[in-house]
Amino acid sequence: MADERAYSPGLEGVIAAETQISFLDTENEEIVIRGYNLLELIRRVGYVDVVGLLLDGHLPEQARRTELEREMVTATVPETIYEILAKLPATMHAMDRLRTAVSALAGFDPEANSPDPELDRARAPRLIGQVAQIVANLVRSTHGEPPRPFDPQYGFAANFLRAIVAREVTDAEVRAFEQSLIAYSEHELPNSTFAARVVASTLADVYGALTAAVASLKGPLHGGANEAVMYMLLEARDAEGMEALIRQKLARKERIMGFGHRVYMRRMDPRAQLLKETLRELVTAQGQGEELLAMCQRGEDVMRAEKGLYPNLDYYAAPVYYLLGIPIELYTPIFFAARTSGLLAHIIEQHRDNRLYRPRVLYTGPRGLHV
Repeated sequence: MADERAYSPGLEGVIAAETQISFLDTENEEIVIRGYNLLELIRRVGYVDVVGLLLDGHLPEQARRTELEREMVTATVPETIYEILAKLPATMHAMDRLRTAVSALAGFDPEANSPDPELDRARAPRLIGQVAQIVANLVRSTHGEPPRPFDPQYGFAANFLRAIVAREVTDAEVRAFEQSLIAYSEHELPNSTFAARVVASTLADVYGALTAAVASLKGPLHGGANEAVMYMLLEARDAEGMEALIRQKLARKERIMGFGHRVYMRRMDPRAQLLKETLRELVTAQGQGEELLAMCQRGEDVMRAEKGLYPNLDYYAAPVYYLLGIPIELYTPIFFAARTSGLLAHIIEQHRDNRLYRPRVLYTGPRGLHV
């Protein structure tokens, strides 16, 4: 009976790690990142500042911020990585291609097999920059086009977005994109972060842990939801169509992607509320997208009334990316690129104070059988 009481399907509610990185305070509806409210960070600082906060434990001074951004922007991806990507089947999911590339990066780091937290921290800015460049060029490499490198005269977020959309971008577009990167950067212990920490607990290197996180994030119940949301919006076409489509899906007892969260339960993801503001601001700045905003609001209203469910971050990140002109297949890879900073912070923390993860099971099979 004791084992049955201890069993929690999906490890729901189980405390699996002690951390100084982040915490989802559902009672106060606050996402705490090393002591700061994530929503305040999104509104007041840039993504590079959050990278410094995650890696160093405090917001960076100007000199450290400049150093971090320089390392992230000037990081180079070995040409062999792009050659590998070019040889992969064009039908391969973008996250599968990304998983292959992240794993292959280990071959170009002479200290890859050293699970040393200080080495992890030193290589982290370079890795964040490399992952972003790989993500930005995933579609291009599949089509046999040369990669678009980052330009040191631009900041990290601007470089990332410019490389993806292959055009000049406005300040409003960069800010909207940067806010999404911060929103995705860290979120306590979701499946992908847990996967990374489990692998890191074996004293595997950062590349192995990050590869596990990519594999986890591909799943539609985790990172793939933003793509599903956008396809639903495109299928609906307008606000009336959105309501009709959601009601049809509910009647068929289908899952509506972009709604609900294992931790927030019957509350709105605070990040979703902020990205909703971001979407509204982007619509105003671009002078287009009003119908897209109306569709999202209609869907939100229907789901709250019918199921008591609220949007999560993916629900509003998807239309933001669509208005920025980002290919849908890159939505989840961008999620991973943004989350790389948080993942690395967790891997460093795991390596610094490690204990191998080795849970038990509640056995429900037969006993006493004989040959």
